[in-house]
Amino acid sequence: MKLHYCGKYNLDPQSLPHGEHMPNAVKFSEAGTEKQMALTANLLAMALLVVFGVPALLRSGTRIDDQGFMIGCIAAILSGLPHELLHALCFQKDVYLYTNFRNGMMFVTGTETMSKTRFIWMSLLPNIIFGVIPYVIGMLTPSLSAVLIFGTICLTMGAGDYYNVFNALTQMPRGSYTYMYQLSSYWYLPE
Repeated sequence: MKLHYCGKYNLDPQSLPHGEHMPNAVKFSEAGTEKQMALTANLLAMALLVVFGVPALLRSGTRIDDQGFMIGCIAAILSGLPHELLHALCFQKDVYLYTNFRNGMMFVTGTETMSKTRFIWMSLLPNIIFGVIPYVIGMLTPSLSAVLIFGTICLTMGAGDYYNVFNALTQMPRGSYTYMYQLSSYWYLPE
């Protein structure tokens, strides 16, 4: 994997690196615009906050203090770059990192194709490391309120990744591969 930092994303999908379309490629049935994707991800994030946040609050009781809450929140915000770097590690060739903090964006993209399994693993890896593991540790040890808050927030920050996994699981047939073209995902069956 070779990481290229491309700086601020200019909101023009045509400016993103991409390869050629594969024969018989099928575009994922997914949100069609960045605004629709943001709305979908934000609604999913809010649902996940309820699903994971309520049990976390019930488990921790009154043990979440202001300091633990602030540490958990700040650590979750700071995990944005490492989150994207974990995605990048799942690529085998060139991967491109973009930011646009004004629009709350940071993402990686690449021109290579991936198997369904590797795409799912790439999508979930940062959420397992920064979300699932700290959340489980926090639920098992409620006195670690900062860890519990960190895990809860990181689980919700992965909403767009879960959306990609859902699309891959429900749309890609066995043996298919996927790739990005601009901001859309496509799948195809190799010949």
